[in-house]
Amino acid sequence: MANHDPGTDDPLSIHGVVPPTVTAFHDDESVDYETTAAHARFVVDGGTHGVFPLGTNGEFPLLTPDERKGVVEAVVDEIDGDVPVIAGVGAPSTRETVDHATHAESVGADGLVVVTPYYYPLDHDAYLEHYRRVAEATSLPIYIYHIPSKTGNSIPRTTLDELVEIDSVVGLKDSSKDVPWLAQSIDAHPEMTFLAGSDSLLFTGLEIGCSGMVSAVANVFPELVVDLYEAYDEGDEARARALQSRVYDVRDALKVGGAYMSGVKTALQLRGFDAGPLRSPLRLKDEASAAELEAELEALELL
Repeated sequence: MANHDPGTDDPLSIHGVVPPTVTAFHDDESVDYETTAAHARFVVDGGTHGVFPLGTNGEFPLLTPDERKGVVEAVVDEIDGDVPVIAGVGAPSTRETVDHATHAESVGADGLVVVTPYYYPLDHDAYLEHYRRVAEATSLPIYIYHIPSKTGNSIPRTTLDELVEIDSVVGLKDSSKDVPWLAQSIDAHPEMTFLAGSDSLLFTGLEIGCSGMVSAVANVFPELVVDLYEAYDEGDEARARALQSRVYDVRDALKVGGAYMSGVKTALQLRGFDAGPLRSPLRLKDEASAAELEAELEALELL
């Protein structure tokens, strides 16, 4: 048995590469649902094992509730069971999270990614109440999304020990970059699926027991990250390490001249896939940064 199998409680057995797909926009920043769906198809054609619309790369906090529902519908319709679609449904309030969760289930999503509520700090009982109410409202498996740097809420491991007792909670995507927290959580909960949420820790995540990774680099270069996963899965750790090194280089290139997410959409354009602008106040890279990004990706022989 591989040391990075999905959790025994996970009905979807989520593993491998699950990109947090982008939300495409028209030039006026209205949502381009057709291109959003086409991006999900692009990464699946690149070999990925699932898709995760409305993660951080999907700009979910910048969308209206109706737009978010439209994105989930577009991606589910396009992927149509080819790989699991685990839809981001989290919101600051439990009420809105439940609304998104029940909608995602009604349109055929396979699972739910529920980011911890953000902006207001949470205590132990607030976490439990929130996830219990989402679980009671839907029959879909729930993957907790832990990203304290963006939410302001870091789940204590004692709280996680109780969250995993909720029947529908079957996994966790960790973007804390707190390797000891993640390693100890995996060790304590073999029944759970764990996903590495940072491109800086893909190899590390697999080494400590993650079954897969949610990779922004895979939004642009799915083949590269799939190669890394498959090398590791086949026991070729030397090749997996070398590919992680290459992912570091891509990650650094995407960060040229500012935000990582602007790098993702700019690099997609350089690959010939135009997902449009980011929604304000986010923005694409300026010409100088885009040219620098292009030069770095060409040097890596990725374009």
